[in-house]
Amino acid sequence: MSDPATRAADLLKEHRESIDRLDAILVFTLAERFKHTQSVGRLKATHELPPSDPAREEQQITRLKDLAKKADLDPAFAENFLNFIIQEVIKHHEKHQS
Repeated sequence: MSDPATRAADLLKEHRESIDRLDAILVFTLAERFKHTQSVGRLKATHELPPSDPAREEQQITRLKDLAKKADLDPAFAENFLNFIIQEVIKHHEKHQS
């Protein structure tokens, strides 16, 4: 049997490996999301639609906050995270229109 410090170090290593895998999933998921939003930005530019859609953004924030509650994640954090992503998407959409 191992001593408590060794066991704690092993558990810490396992948690960190899981966190690293989840970080990779997040990065690849965000990359996929942004590929789609880039396509949306080009479509909006082609059809002279505004880069921002406040009604859609509100729907998404409400939906994400609900998902966060179900996942036991702080809804305010989820909202802040989505707002950050939305702002990045709008910047990309504005670039397509210039």
